[in-house]
Amino acid sequence: MITYNQAFDYYHAIYRMIRILTNYRHTEFVELDRIRIWDFYLLFPEQVHTITLKQDEKEIRQLRKNFIRKDNPYNKLIDSKKVFERLRPYQLTALHCLASYGIINKSLLAENRISIISKELLSEYESKFEPLTPTEQNVVTIMVNHFYKLSMFGPDGLKSRTKLMVSRYD
Repeated sequence: MITYNQAFDYYHAIYRMIRILTNYRHTEFVELDRIRIWDFYLLFPEQVHTITLKQDEKEIRQLRKNFIRKDNPYNKLIDSKKVFERLRPYQLTALHCLASYGIINKSLLAENRISIISKELLSEYESKFEPLTPTEQNVVTIMVNHFYKLSMFGPDGLKSRTKLMVSRYD
């Protein structure tokens, strides 16, 4: 039996990257690993509950309550780290595709940083999509508005909190 999984679809990866970048309203660059982590949670929103939060992050806790934990047997993750690493080539291909269209800076992408150079072109592509579902909108809001401030490194960094990447040696 052949099954479709949107996680391993190059076109869906491009769609997700466009969605994330459209909602990223800050002017500075964003790290490649950060975008990859955001993409993982956009793809698997039920995994937002696995992110370690501090006591004073009440606003994020409130947003996270909007996610209903439902076990979909067709979308169940046994090992999120392995799935995250399997996503890497799809995510990188999507970002290189956006760079070839002139949406993000190609030279910064080579340095593992993403910077939007054409908001107009990005908006043009995004306007062809249907609106985000409430779950997708919540994930994007949490990631782009709250987790962009977090450091990637250290015991309170995004890598350590999500446990998707090794952070011990950072």
